[in-house]
Amino acid sequence: MVAPVESVGTDSRPAVRPGPVPWVAMYHSVGDCSDDPYRITVTPERLDRQLAWLRRRGLRGVCLRELFAARARGEGRHLVGLTFDDGYADFLEHALVALRRWNCGATLFVLPGRLGGVNSWDPLGPRKPLLTADGIRSAASEGVEIGSHGLTHVDLTRADDVTLKAEVTDSRAQLAELIGAPVDGFCYPYGTVDERTVAAVREAGYTYACAIDPGPLTGPHALPRLHIGQNDTAWRLHLKHKLHRLRRRPVEGL
Repeated sequence: MVAPVESVGTDSRPAVRPGPVPWVAMYHSVGDCSDDPYRITVTPERLDRQLAWLRRRGLRGVCLRELFAARARGEGRHLVGLTFDDGYADFLEHALVALRRWNCGATLFVLPGRLGGVNSWDPLGPRKPLLTADGIRSAASEGVEIGSHGLTHVDLTRADDVTLKAEVTDSRAQLAELIGAPVDGFCYPYGTVDERTVAAVREAGYTYACAIDPGPLTGPHALPRLHIGQNDTAWRLHLKHKLHRLRRRPVEGL
């Protein structure tokens, strides 16, 4: 079982000390990747080898709540954030098994407006089932941090004000009720952000939010991540880790 981590509520946001932006890995689905036009899938075997690589490097994958709490204490240099977007049902069957094996934690970003549905926002590729309400509760009971990916997976930079509020605020409330615990983290669908969406996420009370690429908005509510895919062997992971440390500049609040 992945050990639960004490919640960081909105009234005591982690005062993360300035330093290099933490390395946060972005995963999606774990399963069959034979038909994978968006490169969102890794096989269980590949994930297992990637987590083993972390161990050999003296690193350990954790949920973002634990990562930020450690950095607030001036620690956590050996920790890597592991995130899984979209809330695919295969997380319980495959990803959780590997996380247990290597004593890793993770943050799972889910869509409470699509419980038990499929990834209908992807026009190409196979339909992948998403976690049900029971599946999300099961993941949370195993110590996985649950975060919001919005309600329905829409580009928030193109959403009107009503939709933006529902996707950001309502999704947080629904998930908190579903798992019976605070929801600290948000993940922008498609990784698209602008000042308006970042402000909406901050005002909704999230402690942090994940984007993809670094940019002028980089900070606790626009955290850059590295895509990790099926082609990321040990050598590619080594290069990504090295380049991340060279390219990511210190940012206030991270």
